[in-house]
Amino acid sequence: MNKSDEELLCPSAPAHPESVLIGIVSGTANEPQIIPTENAMPVTPEIIDMAGPVAPTEAFRFAATCRTGGCIHFKNAACQIASRSTMLLDEVVINLPKCPIRAECRWFHQEGTDMCRRCPQIVTKQFAPSAEMLRIVNESDPPPADSRCQ
Repeated sequence: MNKSDEELLCPSAPAHPESVLIGIVSGTANEPQIIPTENAMPVTPEIIDMAGPVAPTEAFRFAATCRTGGCIHFKNAACQIASRSTMLLDEVVINLPKCPIRAECRWFHQEGTDMCRRCPQIVTKQFAPSAEMLRIVNESDPPPADSRCQ
């Protein structure tokens, strides 16, 4: 089923009243991993407080309506975070992880299951991002045409 841009969710959004909680950050600072929640949960002040003393996006993964052209990572009608992730990151799971938003996820609709197998390693705000993660969030040009995500 095709979703319109207005219906798709960014799976790496900041925490705000319109966001939903979709995962908990686990692992280490050098190798974080997202553990998905069973269901997407509305963001509440209590959830935000639970993150303290770190930023909410260091402890949790949130989703919110994809801002498309209003986001610095959205260029050429695509999320460059998703494009670069499928090109630069190795898969970290064989079986698709549970996902409370897959049906509405921008990354899944754009890159398919290739992105889902990389998604657990993406943390919105990382303490010690790898060189690959820094390349992924670089807001310059989209990945080259010969990348495996195209």
